[in-house]
Amino acid sequence: MTHRKRAYAVIAIIGLGAGASFATQTELAQVFSDHQQGRAPRHRPDPSIVNVPRTGANLGDPLSDLTTDEAADFNEGLEEFASEDTAESGLGPIFNNVSCVACHSTPAPGGVSTTFVTRFGRMVNGHFDPLAELGGSLLQQSAIDPTAREVVPPEANIVVHRLTTPLFGAGLIEAIPDAEIMMYANVAKGDGVSGRPSIVQDIASGQTRVGRFGWKAQQATLLTFAGDAYLNEMGITNRLFPLENAPNGNTALLAQYDLVADPEDVVDPATGKSDIDRFADFMRMLAPPAQLAITGEARAGQNLFAQLGCALCHRPMMDTGPNSSKALHRKSVALFSDLLLHDMGSLADGVAQGTAQPGEMRTAPLWGLRARGPFLHDGRAATVDAAIRMHDGEAAKARDRYNQLKTNQAAQLLEYLGCI
Repeated sequence: MTHRKRAYAVIAIIGLGAGASFATQTELAQVFSDHQQGRAPRHRPDPSIVNVPRTGANLGDPLSDLTTDEAADFNEGLEEFASEDTAESGLGPIFNNVSCVACHSTPAPGGVSTTFVTRFGRMVNGHFDPLAELGGSLLQQSAIDPTAREVVPPEANIVVHRLTTPLFGAGLIEAIPDAEIMMYANVAKGDGVSGRPSIVQDIASGQTRVGRFGWKAQQATLLTFAGDAYLNEMGITNRLFPLENAPNGNTALLAQYDLVADPEDVVDPATGKSDIDRFADFMRMLAPPAQLAITGEARAGQNLFAQLGCALCHRPMMDTGPNSSKALHRKSVALFSDLLLHDMGSLADGVAQGTAQPGEMRTAPLWGLRARGPFLHDGRAATVDAAIRMHDGEAAKARDRYNQLKTNQAAQLLEYLGCI
C-alpha cells in the first residue's frame, strides 16, 4: 500500500487512557498550521492486524469467489479499517475512537468488542427528543482537547449504552433485496409477533430503502453506514456527512478546534474512492461466520428453536438477489434474523432512531453467536441463556416456553445456538 505514510501526532487524546495528556492551544495551532487545506496521513496499522490468515474458514476471512480486483479491494479496505486517525488527519474534535477496528476487533477485524457507546435524549409524554441541539442523541466520549469533551446534558432523562454490532457477512445482508424483507413482514406469524421494515432515505443512493444495519435498522447500505460511522464515531467528515458535530452543540468550540478543512475524507482521483468507500469494500467482502457441524444434541436443539417460536423473528435463512459480484449473487444467507423492527417490551432502550420507535429494535442476527458476548444491545446478559430469559415484547411467548424447558432441553437449544 503506497497511498498512506506513517504519521506521528503530537496531540494527546482525551478519553483513551488514564495516562493521557493534553495539548495547549498553541500546540494545536502549530500542529495544524501546515494542514489548513488538507488532511494529513494516518497511522498505518500494525502488520499483525491486517495480515490475518486467509483460509476461508476463519472469522475475518473474505468471501469465497472474489475476483482479483475484489480481493484487492478487501485487503485495501482492511488496511483502512485498521488505520488510526489523528487530530492532524481530521480526528474529532469530538469522537468515540481512532479507528474502526478499535471497536470491531474480536475475534478478528470486523467483529465486536466490549466497548459501549452512549445515547441520550429526553422522553416527554411518550415523545423522544434526541436533544440534537445539545449534541444528541450520540455522545462522543473523547476529544482532542478536554475543553471540547462532551457530557450527557442534565436535560436528558434517557441514557443508554449500546455494544458494537459485528460486521461479518455484512455484504450478504446488504445484497438481500428489499422485497424479500418486506415480504416476510406481511406474513402472519402468530404468537403476537409482527415486525415491520425500517423504511429510510439512503443518503448514498438517494433512494428510499429498507434499513438493515444498526441496532435500529437505521441504515440501508454499507456506504452510508461507513460514512455515518466515520463522522459520528471518529469525527471525520466525508461527502455523505460533510457537517462536523459541535461539542454538545457548542459551535464556538467547534470553530476553535475544527482546524482541518471539511470534508476531511476526500476522493482519491487515482482510484475514485475515499476512505468510506474502502471501509464499505471491506465490510461488503467480509465472509459470514461458518456454521459448525450439527451434532445429535444440537439437532434436537434446532427442532426446539422452531417449536418455541424463536424462528419467527430469528429467521434462519434469507436469500440474496441478482448481483454483479459472483460472491454475492443468489446466495443463501443463514443470518437468523428477519431484519425487521419489533416491539421489545422491557428490553427496549427508549431511543427513537431512523424510523424505529423508542420501543422497537431490529432483530439481531444470531450467526456467529459463539464468538461474542456479553449479549443484548447493552450487554446486560452475561450468557446466551440469560439473554433468552430476558426477552420480552413480541418474544414473550417464546421466552416463556424456553423457561418451561427441562434442563437437558435448554442445553440442547444452547448447543445448537453455539453451532450457528
